[in-house]
Amino acid sequence: MYKVLVSDPISDMGIQMLYDAADVEVVKQTGLSEDELVSIIGDYDALLVRSQTKVTEKIMNAASKLKVIGRAGVGVDNIDLEAATKRGIIVINAPDGNTIATCELTFAMMMSTARMIPQAYKKTVGGEWDRKFIGVELRYKTLGILGMGRIGSEVAKRAKVFGMEVIGYDPFLTEERAEKLGVKLGTVNEIVAKADFITVHTPLTPETRHLISKPQFDIMKPGMRLINCARGGIIDEMAMVEAIDQGIVAGAAFDVFEVEPPQNDHPFLNNPKVIVTPHLGASTIEAQENVAIDVSEEVLHILRNEPFKNAVNLPPVPANVLNKLQPYFGLGEKIGSILGQIAQGAVYEIVVNYAGDLIDVDTSQLTRYIVKGVFENQLESINIVNAMHLAKSRDVNIVVQTSNTSSSFTNLVTVTVKTKQEEKTLAGTLLSGYGERIVRIDQYPVDFSAEGNLLLISHNDKPGIIGRVGTLLGSNNVNIATMQVGRKVIGGSAIMVLTIDKPAPAEVLTELATQDEIVNVRALTV
Repeated sequence: MYKVLVSDPISDMGIQMLYDAADVEVVKQTGLSEDELVSIIGDYDALLVRSQTKVTEKIMNAASKLKVIGRAGVGVDNIDLEAATKRGIIVINAPDGNTIATCELTFAMMMSTARMIPQAYKKTVGGEWDRKFIGVELRYKTLGILGMGRIGSEVAKRAKVFGMEVIGYDPFLTEERAEKLGVKLGTVNEIVAKADFITVHTPLTPETRHLISKPQFDIMKPGMRLINCARGGIIDEMAMVEAIDQGIVAGAAFDVFEVEPPQNDHPFLNNPKVIVTPHLGASTIEAQENVAIDVSEEVLHILRNEPFKNAVNLPPVPANVLNKLQPYFGLGEKIGSILGQIAQGAVYEIVVNYAGDLIDVDTSQLTRYIVKGVFENQLESINIVNAMHLAKSRDVNIVVQTSNTSSSFTNLVTVTVKTKQEEKTLAGTLLSGYGERIVRIDQYPVDFSAEGNLLLISHNDKPGIIGRVGTLLGSNNVNIATMQVGRKVIGGSAIMVLTIDKPAPAEVLTELATQDEIVNVRALTV
């Protein structure tokens, strides 16, 4: 008999399957202090929480039987993931349960800003009969969706029913999937320039922070409207206020802020063209039940040693396998991260080849690190446990191959990322005394440590290019730590990999890219 403790207010209907399970005993005790939890947690196999209970290392150290902690929601900020991982406790969440709730809120916000409903309501209840609120219809308008994951895809389906033309952007949106959804593919700037409405549904990452900022507002057509029910910071708030003042943005609706709750003097709060709500994306009865159902189902799978998918930390791995693979985890993630940053277009296949001694062990855990690396700059919630599930949900095929030999290396990890536009390949190994090394980029042999700030420069093999690059960086106070140059034939195409002490400013990258014989410049962070 498994014992499950529910320490936060969670829908009884949502956890009914736990109550009904013949092999589970459920105890619901809410409002417990840390010391109170410590005194009883040793009797339980599973713990279910929302956001109130802080699951600390002290609690987990007392949890001698605990196998799983379930968070009925998306975030896991209240759970010490490192402590859970060290103790082999699996932490799961429910990332899908609020999909429809957030999608429908997005539409409510879109219609509210189109017809200025909150503003009209405020005047009417204040005693004013003002019929000058002239809105716009959604029919025949172009909706731009930035982020075509679960929520963005649901928004697209509903927008089509309203007679809207939909243009979508997502780093992993393939032409085939876009066609299934009835969505046209577009870049961020193409969408910004064409759309009448824009809604964002990306995670907040370094790449998506201020995804819409002044350069994007400068190319928008006047009268467009913005909706953000995803994460604060994807849209540059101050730049949007300026765009409203300039008449570019006719209206906006935000459920999220860069800093929550916003200060009383936040310019959105007193702007008649901005509708605001207090982060209500998942605040429906159904969503609260759905996340409880999802997490209950996952808890049952884990307790019964059945397959599960929504873990956010590392599940236990046999010691003999872990000892063999662990030195390669960092290498695999770095290879994936570099490929994720340099590959252009939506990824549809990742091919991983293991050579040498690595073929003697189960490398599935290492593959997870590689896939996580490929996607980590685009997907906020990806981790080594859900990486394969998220790849599959985006129709990304994962192919794993093995080779008995690895040419000059005892072990070699080679990864190829395929998009509709190109294929990019990296190979890496571990060298005694030198650690993790990248030894090939596409057809070019190299040898460098993948860490810190990197510049990857594609160029023609001509005299003087290396000197010009060094001079330009030096004159802009960017110090070069290491340099690697790879080529196949004299005078042909070549690459240059530089490790620099600090990120190069955008204007320096632009100047580098315009130098004669330089084909492309990419700034990478590993």
